[in-house]
Amino acid sequence: MKLSKKLYLSFTALIIISIVIISFISNIMINRKFENYLIQERENKFQKIFDDINENYIDTNLLLDGMELKHYALSEDINITITSLNGEVLYDSNTRPKMGMMRRMHRQGMRRTPAGGNYTEKVYVLSQGNKDIAYLIIGYIDNDHLTQSAMLFKSTLYKSFTISGIITILISLIVSILLSKRLTEPLVKIRDTANEIQLGNLSAYSKVNTDVKEILELSDTINYLGNTLSHQEDIRRRYASDISHELRTPLSTLQSHIEAIIDGVWEPTREHLEILMSEIKRLTSLVDDLRDSFNAEEYNMILNKTRFNISQVVQDTVTSFIPVFNEKNYSLIHSIEENIEVFMDQDKFRQVMTNLLSNSFRYLDDKGKVSVELKRVESNIRIIIEDNGIGIKKENLPFIFNRFYRVDDSRNKDTGGTGLGLPIVKSIVEAHNGNIDIESKYKIGTKVIVYLPLP
Repeated sequence: MKLSKKLYLSFTALIIISIVIISFISNIMINRKFENYLIQERENKFQKIFDDINENYIDTNLLLDGMELKHYALSEDINITITSLNGEVLYDSNTRPKMGMMRRMHRQGMRRTPAGGNYTEKVYVLSQGNKDIAYLIIGYIDNDHLTQSAMLFKSTLYKSFTISGIITILISLIVSILLSKRLTEPLVKIRDTANEIQLGNLSAYSKVNTDVKEILELSDTINYLGNTLSHQEDIRRRYASDISHELRTPLSTLQSHIEAIIDGVWEPTREHLEILMSEIKRLTSLVDDLRDSFNAEEYNMILNKTRFNISQVVQDTVTSFIPVFNEKNYSLIHSIEENIEVFMDQDKFRQVMTNLLSNSFRYLDDKGKVSVELKRVESNIRIIIEDNGIGIKKENLPFIFNRFYRVDDSRNKDTGGTGLGLPIVKSIVEAHNGNIDIESKYKIGTKVIVYLPLP
């Protein structure tokens, strides 16, 4: 079932059920209150008749005006009987109402009560002072309060509820159709965009017109997904080109040198064999980088953890880079807190420091400067490597930890590298339950912050 139809049916069913329940309960409650009101009015009327008769009754043998009692009986469609305390009938209006056939005159005109009522009598005690002198018996039909006017009112009330309910349901149907359409139209557009992305059109863009926050967020998420996939596709294409170039160079060198040796142009001297060995090592290093980079998402690399002085390792790594920096007239300074013991894979940590310092060195300009800081921070150690190199553009920052991503498009391994260094660093840091972050401003410099837990 389509979402629009499901929403429409759900809204409609909910509205109809709600209106039926509200109308049913309201109708019952109002009818009950109205009927109680009519019964109370009848009781008040009987009480007034009793009060009048009790006030004007003289003694057990004489009534002030028998015709007035007759008038009471006829006008109210009741039967009035007065008996002595021992049961002797002193007065009887002889106007007993007939069930289903009674009529009575009222100042509002002729009206009927519904058929099916029962004749009922209500007994009052007449008294003078504190002395009971007779009984007043008022006979009436028990449903006499449901007059034609009362029935007309109840019928009108029922019709009002019915008409109001029908109108409300019709309005609700229209509103539910408009609302379901307003909710589903942007979702359909988002679905179509997702299908376009699935079919390979990574440039598809979802643009919806809605004020529903969740739908807007879903649209933005789909757009972000498309942009990310498109970017990843560019990275894969560039990687294929880069890695083929990286592999082709040492392989071409090996091929040409071996062909020269086979053809007798070169002698298989130690010098020539060392050239071949260096190219083999370069290939091996590249393959190792590829292998390590694929562990970046798995974090399950095998760690050989030992306890060692990380302060000394950082110091040794920095010292090993000083000649390289001096050759380029760059500055390498450090602030290392001494004697920090950790439980980590020492070789992997050296690889982290080497890669980070190599990156900083690679992108320095004239008067280049790199600073290294190692410090305890609560239950972690913090390593900061900051340089004043060319920096990274803001749009490139989200992708620098992606495998094979390089900030520049150069294929020169001395500048751009293979794009595997930072993913390897990230995988090693996270394998040690640490985290790494990079802050950079283009043409100003870059700061790398690494947190590693203390044992």
